[in-house]
Amino acid sequence: MNPKVDAFMRKTKQWHEELEKLRSIILDSELTEEFKWRHPCYTLEGKNVAVIHGFKEYCAILFFQGALLNDPKGVLVQQTENVQAARQIRFTSVQEISKMERILKAYIREAIENAKAGLKVNLKKVSDYKLPEEFQSRLDEVPGLRSAFDALTPGRQRAYIIYFSAPKQSKTRTSRVEKCTRRILSGKGLDD
Repeated sequence: MNPKVDAFMRKTKQWHEELEKLRSIILDSELTEEFKWRHPCYTLEGKNVAVIHGFKEYCAILFFQGALLNDPKGVLVQQTENVQAARQIRFTSVQEISKMERILKAYIREAIENAKAGLKVNLKKVSDYKLPEEFQSRLDEVPGLRSAFDALTPGRQRAYIIYFSAPKQSKTRTSRVEKCTRRILSGKGLDD
């Protein structure tokens, strides 16, 4: 048990019992408890396997490579269409977690075996994403923008493409591209 996670649990009001129950189930495995991203994170030889966290409507265990897990019970949730590897199992009560304890342990064991085997989800390449017209036009117009964008990490490139593609209206996409052009030219990601 990690003292930072102990402190986190003491402060947690919403979902306290549920997170404690998830924690006890996970700690019954060979995973190491760490504290990352302000949440309890469970690792195997330094590889992130799972994290537990609470949201307004539910609490969850998230498997970082959850897309690789068999899901015979159909309980894994892809948070958004843009999440490629991670999958959650969501809960709204301690009773729900208790009922699923055996299933959770099976999913945790499989996640551990996948981590030991070094399995990883094959992520889409940046080139697999379609650039919105508004961004492509800006890349063609602004000197150095294409090379600055290409110099960003694939994750930063993906984040921009997803952000620029999200709005339904062209004028909103154009506005986003214009507002972010300077950031891209400065070598910064969307959230830097």
